Amino acid sequence: MLLRMDDESGHWHVAYFSDAHNHHVLELQFSSMLPGHRRMSEADIEQMNDMRKGGIGVSRIHGFMASLAGGYHNVPYTTRDMHNVNAKQRREGGLDAESCLRYLRECKTNDPTLYYKEVVDGEGMLQHLFWCDGTSQIDYQVFGDVVAFDATYKKNVYLSLLVVFSGVNYHNQTVVFAAALVADEKEETYVWLLQQLQTSMKGKAPMSIITDGDRQMKSAIEQVFSEAHHRLCAWHLLRNATSNIGKPKFTRMFRDCMLGDYEVRTFQRKWFEMVEKFGVADKRCVQDMYERRHSWATAHIRGKFFAGFRTTSRCEGLHAVISRYVKSQYSYTEFLRHFHGCLMFVRAKEVEADFECAKGDPVMSTNLKQLEWSAAENYTRAIFYLFVPILDRACAMRVVDSEDNGSYFIHTVSRYGTLGKDWRVVATSDTREARCTCMRMECFGVPCEHIIAVLVLNNVHEIRRSLILPRWTKDAKLVAVQSMGVILDSRHCHVDAEALRERRCRGH
Repeated sequence: MLLRMDDESGHWHVAYFSDAHNHHVLELQFSSMLPGHRRMSEADIEQMNDMRKGGIGVSRIHGFMASLAGGYHNVPYTTRDMHNVNAKQRREGGLDAESCLRYLRECKTNDPTLYYKEVVDGEGMLQHLFWCDGTSQIDYQVFGDVVAFDATYKKNVYLSLLVVFSGVNYHNQTVVFAAALVADEKEETYVWLLQQLQTSMKGKAPMSIITDGDRQMKSAIEQVFSEAHHRLCAWHLLRNATSNIGKPKFTRMFRDCMLGDYEVRTFQRKWFEMVEKFGVADKRCVQDMYERRHSWATAHIRGKFFAGFRTTSRCEGLHAVISRYVKSQYSYTEFLRHFHGCLMFVRAKEVEADFECAKGDPVMSTNLKQLEWSAAENYTRAIFYLFVPILDRACAMRVVDSEDNGSYFIHTVSRYGTLGKDWRVVATSDTREARCTCMRMECFGVPCEHIIAVLVLNNVHEIRRSLILPRWTKDAKLVAVQSMGVILDSRHCHVDAEALRERRCRGH
């Protein structure tokens, strides 16, 4: 068709028209690919949305639809059409920041204790978002004595950092206390995050915090939780030592200095011997490591409780789980939905461990059967299995000397067949309280083999209550739930304290 304008009348008219096809007629098998033919029904859209909430990608959903329809040729839309529908839904839902906050408000109707706080700039863009639900707050009240503070990168479409606050529960499992999406890693951002953690957790401060060594994090911790013990991740320190020095023997000696159970004088001697041997005394990175030794050397942090934390590997393991649920193309709202699914997965592991504790008793395997049975009655199964090797080692310990000081005894404990290495255990005359110079009880909360040797010497048949840290016991969370008078949401369903107690009783 050719159109021309008539200059006199100002009207358009058809100058030429041909009704013959000027291209090949499309074959019938391709007709479904024409834009006018491609469309998603409301039922397909609803099914796609449900599957996306479960963490299934668009390509896999399209393949699923094709299998239901009997082949891709019977599906009247492509993966691009599905992405377009998602984008349209996002636009119709309003700005992503508004949609995200609306989603949190909806969650708060089901969980009134949910806490969230946002920072939005003048253009309505979400800069920072912190949140934690009621279950996380209960977990923090019980297990928030040690907090790992770590950031991972680019977990949503806006390339925001995901910051996760995590810890260790009574099954020695990773537990999530709170999470946040932030736009940067500035010191003031970390200060804001720690302040939100403090507010959401009713002002409770952790005893110890472990980080990857970021200086902005360290400064923020000193401002908000000044009394907390700060420990640097051993794995990151070893990696830095390897990259900065580049000598495997140096890394091995540095690891020995860091993790060795030495007195401070012994640590200093070994450190300076290492530095002199490799000629790295003038390196700024080595000087910096030594200046921060109070945050990583076992010799300096002995007696500080870290619940077994030495590295942020728990955080990295958690990030691996999160990555299975959260994808980089997700908006804020999609991120929150899928992160909640990840939390449900993590919490289901705790319920499985509760069942393991309730269904029966472990087999006794050591020669100290009565003490072993006492541990099995009190500790969760995971902590009990960590304690069994201590009982085995205690069988090789000998109390070689005991000094009576009236109200207490000083026992000298030595390993059988090993000379020159001994430990001092200070215990009351009735052995109801005991402390060892190795300070492992203070570090992890389980009595060491040296204390066990003193209990055996005094013919004690059960672990004293003063030597059992409540956070490692089977009823740690039950007691907290009863004291707080709340309902515990463990598997996205409500389990009250009475039901938990009945489950324990059935297990015994």
